[in-house]
Amino acid sequence: MPDTRRRDVVALLGGAAAWPLAARAQEVRNRRVGVLHPGQAAALDARITAINEGLNSPSKLFGTDLIIRLADGEVSRLPRLATDLVNERVHAIVAAGPPAVQAAKNATADIPVIAIDLETDPVASGWLESLAHPRGNLTGVFLDFPDFAAKCLQLLNEAVPQLTAIGVLWDPTTGSLQLGAVQAAARIMGLDVRVFEARRAIAIADAFDAARLSRIDGLLVLSSPLFGGNPQLVADLAVRTKVATISLFPDIAREGGLLAYGPDIQNLYRQAGAVARKVLQGANPAEIPAERPTRFQLIANLKTAKALGLELSPTLVARADEVIE
Repeated sequence: MPDTRRRDVVALLGGAAAWPLAARAQEVRNRRVGVLHPGQAAALDARITAINEGLNSPSKLFGTDLIIRLADGEVSRLPRLATDLVNERVHAIVAAGPPAVQAAKNATADIPVIAIDLETDPVASGWLESLAHPRGNLTGVFLDFPDFAAKCLQLLNEAVPQLTAIGVLWDPTTGSLQLGAVQAAARIMGLDVRVFEARRAIAIADAFDAARLSRIDGLLVLSSPLFGGNPQLVADLAVRTKVATISLFPDIAREGGLLAYGPDIQNLYRQAGAVARKVLQGANPAEIPAERPTRFQLIANLKTAKALGLELSPTLVARADEVIE
């Protein structure tokens, strides 16, 4: 990635002019969509492919440039990068994760912002008036996390016998919604919760070491672009510290985590690309309903289970969409 943090990816897109520039509908070329992401280039190529797939379907009529700005794990850079995209005069901004969404929202009240956010309640946060009618320049794809947290704990409880104490790997920059939901679900299940924070990639190893020393029975990795963007690192640490993990990110389970249950991440970016396509075709984001993830996956790593001395139940394995042996 060049020092300018910019990569232009040319895709074909069907659509008209972007809101709020509908009066210029005849100017169909040189559509510019900004992508604001807190992660690093190494984790983004597949995501860009998915955004383009959403932009391109169902028709391929007009040229569009993706203008990519990455914070390389330094969320403090996001406000400046968001302003950079506004100055580039993009017609929409796809923002991944709460800090990126907030930065984009702060940078512009006019350019449509399409969020990919698994960590925020957009209505409670004041970002949207309602899911059905956002009433502003922000819409996108959001996860209903409270119910989801309980499901993850149930799966971990099923995988780890006599589960009494769980660790939670949490990125505070994503907000407190997830953590609060997990703590509430854990109380109902009678589980002790111990929280381990990591705001940067370098802090993830320290968090895992602290989790290992605390003698927890399992670890729930909460959703964050930081963790999702470093699946190999998280998986390697889980293997090294012998901590049974469950996360939202399939790649973590594929690389050595115990379980993953969550939305199809690629499809989330594809959904966001499709929302951006609607905007470029002239739709007003204030009237584009926010979406929920449409595909979920359960992945079980039997190789990791064996290394941890665990035997996953046949019913759990049978429910898995993918089994690593």
